[in-house]
Amino acid sequence: MSPAELARLIDHTLLRPEATLGEIEQLCREALRYGFACVCVNACYVPQAAETLRGSEVLVCAVVGFPLGATLTSVKVFEANEAIRLGAREIDMVINIGALKSTDDASVEADIRRVADASHRLGAICKAIIETGLLTMDEKTRACRAAMQAGADFVKTSTGFGRGGATPDDVRLIRGVVGPKMGVKASGGIRTLQDCRQMLAAGATRIGTSSSVHILQEAAALARANPC
Repeated sequence: MSPAELARLIDHTLLRPEATLGEIEQLCREALRYGFACVCVNACYVPQAAETLRGSEVLVCAVVGFPLGATLTSVKVFEANEAIRLGAREIDMVINIGALKSTDDASVEADIRRVADASHRLGAICKAIIETGLLTMDEKTRACRAAMQAGADFVKTSTGFGRGGATPDDVRLIRGVVGPKMGVKASGGIRTLQDCRQMLAAGATRIGTSSSVHILQEAAALARANPC
């Protein structure tokens, strides 16, 4: 896989609460330079990101219910609608983890479905973040099934703010549950080219990372050292 092909699988991410306008601008400029799939930002920065990226192939992704997932479904739907209205084309929403652990899978599915439906009505895709580091194997499986049944486009491993992050084993588990057609986004603790390769080999179709530039620089250096 060439560096350019790898870049198109990466969500260039900046979700730190102390992120500044200048850092968001830099994020967008880096995304344009390297050709990342999208920038993933908190909703308040969607207008700026959308304006900076206007006319390019780089999309804007906004997080919803982030990072806990414990807000009301109606609030998540409002967040998604507003973010899309302001220029987001992808929505990464955190599921209701407490409901999942309470075995209230119907509520989990309904929560995801309402956000997914709202996203799809406005032409955006929806990724369901299940926060694998907080879940048992059974809970991970049930979360994936809920996301599938609710019509989410992707299952995403982690927020990056919870305990643990993406692992190849979790990506394999998710891929095994959702099958070949649904997207799988590995996110959380992915910092190197080797990390990316492991996640992609395990079945990920998208990578979320704040180390995107470093990873692409690694890939470019390797390509120069080993020309085909």
